[in-house]
Amino acid sequence: MTLFQLFVVAAIQGLTEFLPVSSSGHLVLLPSVTNWDDQGLAIDVAVHVGTLFAVVLYFWSDVKIALAGSVRLLCGRVDTDGARLALCLAVATVPVVLAGIAIKLTGVDQMMRSVAVIGWTMLGFGIVLYWADKTGAETAQAGDWHLRDAFLMGLAQMLALIPGTSRSGITITAARKLGYGREGAAKLAMLMSIPTIAASGLVLGVDVAGQADWALMRDGLIAAVFAFAAALLALILMMRLLRSVSFTPYVIYRVVLGVILLAYAYS
Repeated sequence: MTLFQLFVVAAIQGLTEFLPVSSSGHLVLLPSVTNWDDQGLAIDVAVHVGTLFAVVLYFWSDVKIALAGSVRLLCGRVDTDGARLALCLAVATVPVVLAGIAIKLTGVDQMMRSVAVIGWTMLGFGIVLYWADKTGAETAQAGDWHLRDAFLMGLAQMLALIPGTSRSGITITAARKLGYGREGAAKLAMLMSIPTIAASGLVLGVDVAGQADWALMRDGLIAAVFAFAAALLALILMMRLLRSVSFTPYVIYRVVLGVILLAYAYS
């Protein structure tokens, strides 16, 4: 791939991974729009690693607490805030991991990679996000996250396996309906992304193990750096904007893009 292609792929992954607009949907559409070849699994792994490092860096204080809590959790103790956070993250991650394995083994994932599917999910889940954001209460804090809400948000996260749904978008939607404020909902969605991205990166990594050559490894490193920078920028901007702006701008983008894709798919 050329440097420009690597930059575009990484920028799309980095900017859209944490915004509620679906990174997978945009990446599926990219070859159709540009007539480029699919970037391949190795580059997918690289940009996933880049975005993973970005979210870990941005939420490092919470990550440290969860890592310390994981040690206590492995010892069978859930007696600290860190251990409870680690347990909630584990509970929220299990559903999407199991569903992802099932979808991969059955080959259903390839059947869902179509413009029509992405158009419907962009439009439909965009409207659902708007409804949840406008009707959801703001009575819960991110620090109050408990197992029931983690499990329900984990179930919602399974829907993100459908291209165009948006992992961050559907988990934010669930959190808003569960009563978390906008910043709290976004924070929980971002923390949930860490084990989820790590798990998906591991699965993709297994697929490409032993296949990479030096040129591909170089391209992967470049893509990872670009994705890291783009993802960190997206996180900073979104978390700041949520202090004064709702999710409506993202909803408008999703609805407009969904309508355009559906018009194209059925024309």
